[in-house]
Amino acid sequence: MFSSKKDSNGVKMAKLATLIAHNVHISGDLEFSEGLRMDGQVTGNVTGRPGEETLLVISDQGAIRGNVSAYNVIINGCVTGDVTVAHFVELQSNARVMGNIYYQQLRMDIGATIEGKLTKIDSQSAPVPTLPPPPHDYTIDLATN
Repeated sequence: MFSSKKDSNGVKMAKLATLIAHNVHISGDLEFSEGLRMDGQVTGNVTGRPGEETLLVISDQGAIRGNVSAYNVIINGCVTGDVTVAHFVELQSNARVMGNIYYQQLRMDIGATIEGKLTKIDSQSAPVPTLPPPPHDYTIDLATN
């Protein structure tokens, strides 16, 4: 997973240079480059550096309360907010997304849940939509995880 070769899904696996551990909670917006593995929680927007082929991995312990934007995203935790993915998004079996997902390529495993719309982005003609602030009427219950 730490190499730069492509896997069978067409995701170029970036170097996961940053880890937010399960006992870490960050309040505020976060911008990352290369790769970020999220086992902790962020209250704020999480954005991959524009123009880079970034990879965000949200583990089954990870949670984001805010909008997410990156080149590739793998979700197995909880996101409360809109998700914009320039290339490939994978929703693993424990993924819970409460918001809209804008994507170019999508893979969704059995058990993943979405409370929002899925919108395919045409890579050549459609601009990436501007995301509104995250909704405030959703709650994340990590105890049921």
